[in-house]
Amino acid sequence: MYRPRITGRGNVPAQGPVLLASNHLASLDTVIIPTSATRPVQFLIKSSYFTGSGVLGRFMRWFFTSIGGVPVYRATGRDARAALDAGSSILRAGSVFAVFPEGTRSRDGKLHEGHGGAAWMARETGAAVVPVGLIGTGAVKPFRHLLPGRPRIEVHFGEPLDLSDLEGVPDGKARREITERMMSAIARLTGQERSGSVNASSRD
Repeated sequence: MYRPRITGRGNVPAQGPVLLASNHLASLDTVIIPTSATRPVQFLIKSSYFTGSGVLGRFMRWFFTSIGGVPVYRATGRDARAALDAGSSILRAGSVFAVFPEGTRSRDGKLHEGHGGAAWMARETGAAVVPVGLIGTGAVKPFRHLLPGRPRIEVHFGEPLDLSDLEGVPDGKARREITERMMSAIARLTGQERSGSVNASSRD
């Protein structure tokens, strides 16, 4: 419906664990990434999509489960660690897991600083880290795809990050460096301005 331009699919390794690290502009991103990738993708998604009642609630649970959603609770401590453990388990099984290092979607269109959870999973599992750049998903409006002149979105899969030089580096320093490399690679793919701060503008 949105006629996405997709580049770099061949950068996603055909086998083994892969961590897709993407910018986050809209709720649509959680649908666009798995439908654009060459392999099945799982990802964390806010738990409220799985807890609704009635027909709509059941549909939401079915839909997000069917496209690989893993519920995450917006909390610190055990719930946050459980989410990281869930992602790590998927990677250790040799599958593809997608994350938004910014944590929440960007309301201002800038690329915000990444949190350390993605780097922790990469470090713990040895998964290949592939940056993903999404362009235009934040401008998509409901039913706009039915109108003439509708905008197109872009999905760019970058080359896997080379992290070989971080072997033997202390964990804290290595995670910070991996996070920075993720965000720098995403910025190159999207052309987004980097805000230099953590994203606190959205609860989604």
